[in-house]
Amino acid sequence: MTKTQARRLEVRVQPRAGRAGVEELGPGRFKVRVTAAPEKGRANRQVLNLLAAHLSLPPSRLIIRSGRSARSKVIEIIP
Repeated sequence: MTKTQARRLEVRVQPRAGRAGVEELGPGRFKVRVTAAPEKGRANRQVLNLLAAHLSLPPSRLIIRSGRSARSKVIEIIP
């Protein structure tokens, strides 16, 4: 990946999970469990925070490109 190239991740979200966590399913594919309900963007914020922590990145480097209101999302890592 070059500096100007963005990387896209496929993410499947499980809202209202008993415990939060990130599971790698393969290259660029993740399952993210969040305890938040999918209301008012709470679950999306928790997804970005958990994924950023897992990837050792600041949450500001992640953006939801598609699936904002769906369980399957495409998240982009911006340079």
